[in-house]
Amino acid sequence: MTVWFTADQHFGHGRLLELSERRGAAFSTVSEMNARLITNWNTVVAPEDTVWVLGDFDMHGKDATLAFVGPLAGTKILISGNHDSCWAGVRDGWKNRDLYLAAGFAAVMDFAVTTLPPARPQAPATRVLLSHFPYAGDSREAEVGDRYAQFRLRDEGIPLLHGHVHEAFRERRTKQGTWGINVGVDWWDYAPVSAETLAQHLEDLRRGRVAPIIG
Repeated sequence: MTVWFTADQHFGHGRLLELSERRGAAFSTVSEMNARLITNWNTVVAPEDTVWVLGDFDMHGKDATLAFVGPLAGTKILISGNHDSCWAGVRDGWKNRDLYLAAGFAAVMDFAVTTLPPARPQAPATRVLLSHFPYAGDSREAEVGDRYAQFRLRDEGIPLLHGHVHEAFRERRTKQGTWGINVGVDWWDYAPVSAETLAQHLEDLRRGRVAPIIG
């Protein structure tokens, strides 16, 4: 069994094609984007795998786009994002969690803690936090600064896997020296990324083998 991480599919979000670089990825229509995201997911994820979706699966929990949960392989767990109607920042958002569970998510959470596998022989597993939001940074930070500050986790030195920022950056180190990695589809070939890949990537970042990428 493989564990995967992903974020920011934005199924059904046609406006996103105008606001991001996805049109340059040959998504000429929102239907084409939806289909490619499903195909890419099912190409790498097996039925016995687990996939953590770190928010913004679709736009506001519409029936038409929540219908895409079922055809996606694996056991799916949602960490809600600001565009998911079950997000804590949405008025009475908790009432919509049943919509996401009925659609096929095994669980819906605001954040979680898990581990990445050892990146080196004899090394321990790495504890990581999961949230839709990074410790700092935003998809439009030059325009608006960091939004939703009250929903961001406090940096206590634990690496963070997140989404939300789209093409703004793939990884970033906080002022305290803590690494965060954006697992959003825009940086990972529009598909989930495995725990093993992220463990090695985090190890390489810590050792200076790779440089952070800014969009």
